[in-house]
Amino acid sequence: MSLKAKVLKASGSSSGSYDLPDDLFGGDINVPVMHQVVTAQLAEARSGTASTKTRSEVRGGGTKPWRQKGTGRARHGSIRSPIWVGGGVTFGPNGRKYTKRVNKKMRKSALRSALADKAENGRVWVLDGFDEPRTKAAAEFLQTADITGRTLVVLDPDDEGAVTVDRAFRNLDSVAFALYGAIATYDVLVADDVIFTRSALDRLSSSKTEEASS
Repeated sequence: MSLKAKVLKASGSSSGSYDLPDDLFGGDINVPVMHQVVTAQLAEARSGTASTKTRSEVRGGGTKPWRQKGTGRARHGSIRSPIWVGGGVTFGPNGRKYTKRVNKKMRKSALRSALADKAENGRVWVLDGFDEPRTKAAAEFLQTADITGRTLVVLDPDDEGAVTVDRAFRNLDSVAFALYGAIATYDVLVADDVIFTRSALDRLSSSKTEEASS
């Protein structure tokens, strides 16, 4: 038995249901795979640009601060020693990559599990047309549909109506966007609700069918 998602009109009221494809929204929820993929996605988002200078790279300190003996102070050869303020850093960060390797099969399994979790809890919606590019209209839509919290809106870039949806929802702090062909598992999991435009869900379903048949 396939899961269903409510189809919402531009006003936010329901106008029917959409049969969600099992290959995208069905099956068991694999929590370990989702954890591994999300960890990799968050690691890839890290810049890894932190960098420090060693004592040989810090400017200055070319002369001995004072003579070796007779001053009563400890001997020093450079004011850029790591034990001096403004000196070099010992074993400091010097840029690194945080990326983790995750194969394509695991990414697909994690995304399917995340979508299945949302679908089973009735948190997947289908937006059938939105012709008013105003933030007020988008806020009223979410209020009428009783959609609260963080929301992920999935768009089809080739759909003419995607521009209208983007303009209407993009100024809402609780809304994030994704394209149907580039949905990240993390984006789905961190959202409370996922709204697909009808075009995006149709294209996602058809691309999955073509991939399975090839």
